[in-house]
Amino acid sequence: MDEDSLFQVRPETQPLAERLRPETLEDFVGQRQLLGPGKILRRLIEGDRIASMIFWGPPGVGKTTLARIIARQTKSSFIDFSAVTSGIKEIRAVMQKAEENRRYGERTIVFVDEIHRFNKAQQDAFLPFVEKGSILLIGATTENPSFEINSALLSRCKVFVLSALTPEDLTALLKRALRDEKGFGRQKIVMDSELLEMVANFANGDARMALSTLEMAILNGDEAEGVTTVTRETLEQCLSKRSLLYDKKGEEHYNLISALHKSMRNSDPDAAVYWLARMLEAGEDPLYIARRILRFAAEDVGLADPRAMELAVAAYQACHFIGVPECNVHLTEAAVYMAVAPKSNAMEAAYLAAKGDALTMLDEPVPLVIRNAPTRLMKDLGYGANYQYAHDAPNKLTNMQCLPDSLRGREYYRPTEEGVEGRFKQRLKEIKDWKRRHGWR
Repeated sequence: MDEDSLFQVRPETQPLAERLRPETLEDFVGQRQLLGPGKILRRLIEGDRIASMIFWGPPGVGKTTLARIIARQTKSSFIDFSAVTSGIKEIRAVMQKAEENRRYGERTIVFVDEIHRFNKAQQDAFLPFVEKGSILLIGATTENPSFEINSALLSRCKVFVLSALTPEDLTALLKRALRDEKGFGRQKIVMDSELLEMVANFANGDARMALSTLEMAILNGDEAEGVTTVTRETLEQCLSKRSLLYDKKGEEHYNLISALHKSMRNSDPDAAVYWLARMLEAGEDPLYIARRILRFAAEDVGLADPRAMELAVAAYQACHFIGVPECNVHLTEAAVYMAVAPKSNAMEAAYLAAKGDALTMLDEPVPLVIRNAPTRLMKDLGYGANYQYAHDAPNKLTNMQCLPDSLRGREYYRPTEEGVEGRFKQRLKEIKDWKRRHGWR
């Protein structure tokens, strides 16, 4: 919770992002899909008809700022609450304060930053107070609420998705920082628009990062006769390696691996290499990526190019032997190969069709003819009777039935015409034609 202190930071010493925090909807940058004229969230705020809600979006897009604007514009008491440093004891203290406010006719907005960090018990502690209307809960999260927030609490909140800010939004914000007296408006700063655009692109949609980078560049600028000049060289020194948005256990992890898989499936090697680089540069385990490429080799390429499996296994072994960063080229080779290889999903289709029968049909016994008979009793019971050893047949083919009677004639593998699988299709047709001519159905 935020409390006044004798040692509060003076405004002029606060970080630039805090000094420039918007106080009205008119000053708020971005999220036009929610806050543009006539849009739903703007109407709710202006009509003072807000309810409990969850703001879901990447860092630095204005989740906390928007919650503060709502509290100010709706004349509500505002309690800022961190899920990182607070537990059930602190929740109960906040709820008691909110109950007191309610008795005096004052509405309380409880803003919970990083609400996904609360466990089930902590989230449940809010439920009765949200239901009674003692508080309006505004939660902020960078994680998918469907996975991280209890269904009971989530059902009582409206979810609003906040988008990463565009480079144009961030460039406008940076220009405002240079002219606003809360920013650097009282100083004479020389910085080309091209450099502001570099900062905007580097920030990756994060307003806080953009303003922090601008502040660092100006503090390290060249001063002469009361003028601070930011050069390209100075800015490049301030632009350290960007921390990519990625959570190896969260939704973005699955979004990116899905993007890689679907780019390869869509035969787009450029997109595949891009998503591969996004994961590797964010610290993903290369063996995880190699395993997914190995799955792809069978699921999406299959017998259209049997060498795909060999190359995927080789890439996995290379990653295991030498690790990152050297194995990035092995994964790139595998991803590009999968993208340009002919595609067939016949392997997955065959298995899923067989799985459906295995789960829904009766547990048919294995036909006696293809059972082993290691004991005399089993031989006497007919195990292995009339078994036909294919290697003894002239064409290595027999008309022996291997499926249960109820599945006689069922076809699971349906080869495509793609790549090498076209040859498998022709061979399979010849096999089935021969068997039909010899009494097999």
